[in-house]
Amino acid sequence: MSTNTPDAGEAGDHAPADTVRQRIFLVVLVATMGALAFGYDTGIISGALPYMTSPPDQGGLGLNSFTEGLVASSLVFGAAIGSFLSGFFSDRFGRRITLRTLAVIFVLGSLGTALAPSVNVMVAMRFLLGIAVGGGSSTVPVFIAEIAGPRLRAPLVSRNELMIVTGQLIAYVASTLLSYLLHDEHLWRYMLAIAMVPGFLLFIGTFFVPASPHWLVAEGRLKEAKKILKYLRETPREVRHEMAQMKKQAKAAERGPDAKTLIREKWVNRLMIIGVGLGFVAQFTGVNGFMYYTPIILKSTGLGTSASIAATIGNGVVSVLATFVGIWAISRFPRRTMLITGLCLVITAQILLGSVMTFMSSSLMQSYLALGCILLFLFCMQMCISPVYWLMMSELFPMQLRGVLTGGAVSLQWIFNAVVAFGFPPIMEYAGSTTFFIFAAINVGSLIFVMAMVPETRGKSLEEIESHMKEKFGEKPKEAEAC
Repeated sequence: MSTNTPDAGEAGDHAPADTVRQRIFLVVLVATMGALAFGYDTGIISGALPYMTSPPDQGGLGLNSFTEGLVASSLVFGAAIGSFLSGFFSDRFGRRITLRTLAVIFVLGSLGTALAPSVNVMVAMRFLLGIAVGGGSSTVPVFIAEIAGPRLRAPLVSRNELMIVTGQLIAYVASTLLSYLLHDEHLWRYMLAIAMVPGFLLFIGTFFVPASPHWLVAEGRLKEAKKILKYLRETPREVRHEMAQMKKQAKAAERGPDAKTLIREKWVNRLMIIGVGLGFVAQFTGVNGFMYYTPIILKSTGLGTSASIAATIGNGVVSVLATFVGIWAISRFPRRTMLITGLCLVITAQILLGSVMTFMSSSLMQSYLALGCILLFLFCMQMCISPVYWLMMSELFPMQLRGVLTGGAVSLQWIFNAVVAFGFPPIMEYAGSTTFFIFAAINVGSLIFVMAMVPETRGKSLEEIESHMKEKFGEKPKEAEAC
């Protein structure tokens, strides 16, 4: 164990502010290795699949249209299960141990896909890899939120989204470079094997970061929690304030209903509806339809195959740049404002894309305008909607059930992801360019949901958010009858 963590000995006096921030950033860097693996694993399959369709005697797996979809989607179904199960695991054993376990699964799943001798083994290994991807998607934001503290929570949790889109960009660039530089029939195996690197770094890193102080307090391990807070906070006042809030919350949980009773309470159910609804909002923007099928959309305008595939790098670059802007904005603007603004811009981009595809004839100009609309959509999505979604998943639910409820909400988000990924091609085939108007209409409904249902959480500690939600959505005491 590293001597730089509070687990190695008694924490002394508080370190300078710059040192404390460096410690927190190290924790975030380690945790977001899971997000980097998440992004790479979801992005690299688009580059690997064309090589995997080759016959076995030519180095591929002989995939047909059915098994190609099975290989691509098995990760998504694994992710739905992984995000759900990891919630129970992280509440029982802690966020750090959960991440360490997921790191092992990342490495084993990546190695298994790289060495898979048959379609059946590939599907099983992609499903296993999906368990790690889904588990990381629900555990990493919660861990960062509980480590960061109120002032740094928004920008640091948003780095989770930054690492996801960075992983996707690395996947797009790696698949393009490897396809040009290596002329090997087993090229796709190298692409998939690279995914072991962030998983291995996550595993090693978990031995050098502290446990979540929030989880420790919930487990009654107050001395350990205080030691970690001394290590991660700039002043004794911050430590006293956070410890007081966490102990108050823990005592309230002890006096209040147990987890089975709490999960049936009105305010908790309302938060779960909001969490699931936000997952619907994020996925039914159609973002993964654009990420997975941009080449198909552009090919329908007459653009060549190679140029259409190369355009996915543009998707990755724009997503990374937009997330940087989102990290800047999320510390300065309310969550609701960002969601509402993002949805309005997304709806506009989809209407523009639908108009370009409907009213222009196939030409190079149509291709460029369509690509411009797609990039505008992705910029608005990754700047305003995706960072806010992952941030709210880390802060919306009560401590007593945070892992379970976050896992459940994120699990349903993965199912929505699968619905969009499966539904996009047949809808495009049936409805053509009207598809983009359909998504715009769905997003108008999402906009109404956000305006009517989603609360504001900016500027509050996790404990204050929990108290506010219970007061806002809980049972109201009946007024005494008038005499």
